[in-house]
Amino acid sequence: MANQNHVENPAEYLAERAAWAWQDLRRFVVPHPERHAGKAVPEVRRIGLADLRDALAKGVADMAALRDDVLFIAIIYPVAGLALARAASSYDLLPMLFPLASGFAILGPVAATGLYEMSRLREKGQHVSWVDAFGAFRSPAIGSILALGLILLALFGLWLGAAYQIGLATLGPQAAPTLRAFTHDVFWSDASPALIAGGIGVGFVFAAIAFVLGVVSAPLLLDRDLGLRIALATSIKVVRTNFVTMVAWGLIVAGALALGSLPALVGLIFVVPILGHATWHLYRKAVV
Repeated sequence: MANQNHVENPAEYLAERAAWAWQDLRRFVVPHPERHAGKAVPEVRRIGLADLRDALAKGVADMAALRDDVLFIAIIYPVAGLALARAASSYDLLPMLFPLASGFAILGPVAATGLYEMSRLREKGQHVSWVDAFGAFRSPAIGSILALGLILLALFGLWLGAAYQIGLATLGPQAAPTLRAFTHDVFWSDASPALIAGGIGVGFVFAAIAFVLGVVSAPLLLDRDLGLRIALATSIKVVRTNFVTMVAWGLIVAGALALGSLPALVGLIFVVPILGHATWHLYRKAVV
């Protein structure tokens, strides 16, 4: 007979949460209706450019208040990016370097969940340290959050596949023999216009889908365990209701990530925390 006081080890805990994520994704319904009894369906408010400025200011304030802890967490992002770049450093995989690096825009809504948790706790007046970022794994909605992560990861995989096919169609199957030859092929060859336009155009589509699905869904799930479908529907409604404002926010995010990627992704140590914290405050403004 199972012991009711049994304490799960980390492997059991993660396996259970992964099972929740699979159930949420497979059924695409409110995963545990009994947990949501009496909870109001989120309402979406209209926000403007002034709200974006205020959310960014609060994001900067959160980063300043949690400076050491946030920078410790944020260093993971450029290290992960550099690891991907190293994995793609062979000449055969050079065409995949940009698609891999640009994956931040697709995976970011879930990757910043720990930063949302830190802002959430600080908003409540609690003392916050980097350890609290991992408190998101104790959220009742962790299954839905992981399911959202699986959706964005699938988008990322599709983007990599599309990028590979674009490179194959424009540069051909033969890998460039040197980095200099690859750079010439990308920027100055006859294939350059089609490669750059195709890569940026298709990448924009994938990034836009990820943005619409994830702009407030992860913070919402962390704040209220309402289920994956409601969170996604709310995120879509936020974008639809505040289209111009959210386009501006998307451009801010894209521009900040692009600048943060230079040099060698080091700028992401500062950009990611600010955007992550600001996203939490933007969610609080857009969703009641």
